[in-house]
Amino acid sequence: MRIQFHRAASEELAGAASWYEAQQPGLGDDLLHEIDRALLTIDESPQAWPMLRAEAGLRRFLLSRFPHAIIYDCVKNAVRVFAVAHNRRRPGYWRARRFQ
Repeated sequence: MRIQFHRAASEELAGAASWYEAQQPGLGDDLLHEIDRALLTIDESPQAWPMLRAEAGLRRFLLSRFPHAIIYDCVKNAVRVFAVAHNRRRPGYWRARRFQ
């Protein structure tokens, strides 16, 4: 499947990686590697992760090492990432996002 990032989700990921890198060198790269592994796992079985908003078809994959979740849906042959959201900040801020 193709992985597509909402522009804002890409910005969130870059911002989180920069923040972690500033806290400890190498930690930002660790986040990016965990995101890559998560996306591979999602790609292998996109329907396996729990529905977050059934009416919108959105699912959530929780990262194990970092307090973030990947919010995504599956459309045709694509996994669309709506947010790389911090689990403890501004719940649901991404709900108004749409793919063009």
